[in-house]
Amino acid sequence: MSGLDEVKKSLTAAVWFMFLTFPIMVVRVRPLDRTIEWRWDNMIYVGLSVFFGSFLWRKMLRRKEMGLRRQAMGEDSRRQNFLQKAAGNRRFLVPATMGILVITLLFPHLVNPYQISIMTLALIYVVLGLGLNIVVGQAGLLNLGYVAFFAVGAYSYALLNQHFGLGFWICLPIGASLAALFGILLALPVLRLRGDYLAIVTLGFGEITRIVLENWGAFSGGPIGIRNIPRPEFFGMTFSLSEAITFIYYIMIAAVIFTVFVINRLQNSRLGRAWVALREDEIACQAMGIDKARVKLSAFALGAMWAGMAGVIFAGYNTYINPKSFTFMESVIILSIVVLGGMGSILGVILGGLIMILLPEYLREVGHYRMLIFGAAMIVMMVFRPQGLIQGKRKAYQFQRDKKAA
Repeated sequence: MSGLDEVKKSLTAAVWFMFLTFPIMVVRVRPLDRTIEWRWDNMIYVGLSVFFGSFLWRKMLRRKEMGLRRQAMGEDSRRQNFLQKAAGNRRFLVPATMGILVITLLFPHLVNPYQISIMTLALIYVVLGLGLNIVVGQAGLLNLGYVAFFAVGAYSYALLNQHFGLGFWICLPIGASLAALFGILLALPVLRLRGDYLAIVTLGFGEITRIVLENWGAFSGGPIGIRNIPRPEFFGMTFSLSEAITFIYYIMIAAVIFTVFVINRLQNSRLGRAWVALREDEIACQAMGIDKARVKLSAFALGAMWAGMAGVIFAGYNTYINPKSFTFMESVIILSIVVLGGMGSILGVILGGLIMILLPEYLREVGHYRMLIFGAAMIVMMVFRPQGLIQGKRKAYQFQRDKKAA
């Protein structure tokens, strides 16, 4: 397609869009004054924006098609984006990691408590994304009710503290264990399901959990929720509000580092390779002698365990929980973090979590347009980069022949 044809198509799209939006963007009726205001400048803005947007969109689509064509011919297999190259370059990755770690540790001393609180919430969602990455990114099991395990961890801490006086550090492993148990209970009846059917069952499990918490008032407090949940303590020390926010932030930093270490070890283990085999081809996986039921149970249990741990920290961070904090949209956000970052990629999920949580917060200044901008950015990302920011890549071992022996 020539450049002139693209200009004609973009011009046609602009004219049609101006025609369709004419009653909304140009005509304004004032009933009180009984007058009509004609805003012709809006039509010019709409036409220009649609023309240039359509032209740019078509150009990007053409570049994408050319890249796919080269890749199919084997000419473009080594091309990677900047993030992909940086993630694979050890000389760049190690100093960058050290620098980010230093900035992360100094972050609470450079900003106000509000910024610390936002970053803490983003780190909680990073842990949730890394946990769901085990189930979706590694094992290929679509879970739309992942927020239920998040709720199990949060309510475990709230109820155990309310009725038995247990502290945060005791409830942290208990909440993670209870969430893992719920993950096994969910996985048992769905071992034979896959694809859309598995997604529907997990979605139902998440909604059942929320409805039970909302209606069983004697157990969970109902829609009112549970208040006055104590924040984490450190050897009995009491903190002020700002000090407690900073302390929870450092807890989340430790939780993210611990999560990354464990999941990275799991990826390169025998169990991690079994998850990948299950994701790629379930029938071939079973034919190779892998216990499919055990692999699925381990994926659900380990993924739910990280959600339970994040739920306990979230309850201590927020000091108040109710069923409205664990809706289906939360599961969608966590799944979007995994897809946006790159399924199977630890670094990609971390970046996806920070973008998904921090970007809407920092776009609050533009008011109602912030979600519109955010949604448009997600659409562009999924169209032109469907594999995510950083595509998951497993270690490959290559046999090199010894020249001396040859």
